[in-house]
Amino acid sequence: MAENCNHNCDSCSAKCDSAGNTKESFLATPNPASDIKKIIGVISGKGGVGKSLVTSLLAVNMRRRGCSVAILDGDITGPSIPKLFGVKGEVTQDEFGLSPLESRTGIKVMSTNLLLENETDPVIWRGPVIAGMVKQFYSDVVWEDVDYMFVDMPPGTGDVPLTVFQSLPLDGIIVVTSPQELVSMIVSKAIKMAGLMNVKVIGIVENMSYFVCPDCGAKHKIYGESNVEKVAEEFGIDNVAYIPIDPKFAAACDKGMIELYESDALDAFGDGLERL
Repeated sequence: MAENCNHNCDSCSAKCDSAGNTKESFLATPNPASDIKKIIGVISGKGGVGKSLVTSLLAVNMRRRGCSVAILDGDITGPSIPKLFGVKGEVTQDEFGLSPLESRTGIKVMSTNLLLENETDPVIWRGPVIAGMVKQFYSDVVWEDVDYMFVDMPPGTGDVPLTVFQSLPLDGIIVVTSPQELVSMIVSKAIKMAGLMNVKVIGIVENMSYFVCPDCGAKHKIYGESNVEKVAEEFGIDNVAYIPIDPKFAAACDKGMIELYESDALDAFGDGLERL
């Protein structure tokens, strides 16, 4: 194997022992009872920028369009999707596999927090075990018919994001960021990783972009001027969306009622996903 191998033989010119392997050789086998049409990864270069919130809003947006939607919570050690949707209950299993739980509007969810006795219990696993769990959520769960599956990936460019890129047949990724210059620099790393893995970047979402004063309606950029357009232009990415700071949004998330929150911030992304 070449010294600087990125495990993607499709983009490699080296003639090493593993050159006969193709990208497909890394793909996890889907559950025979699942029919997933499109898989979209949601990633961020660092934590705390709202990746899970964006994943949830995208899922809600597509569900409102009448699509069958699922969320695979790939953030194994920091799962928050069940909390956002208020999903609780026991995951059942039959001879075909595990059954995901469903939200109020019928969004299918699988997350490690649904498998723990207490949702505050820590998941203290090493990288390979965590990466294996992501693959199991894809292969061992009976998702049935799904138009769009969103994969909430852990931040960074480590073991688990690499596993998702290699093991799941991604149709594209959406990168989440915030206005700070440092975060924008880290986002570039995530975008470059997607390029190395030959995965399409559908767009960039800037969370916490601004705050609208409820009294005068003026926009205040609390975290500074946005750098996302500069990053998007650098990498030739056309789709950019901005999500404002909204206390009502935060309250809905805390109550597990994100499906009741009304927002048109990601409507253009929904249009793009329908055209995939």
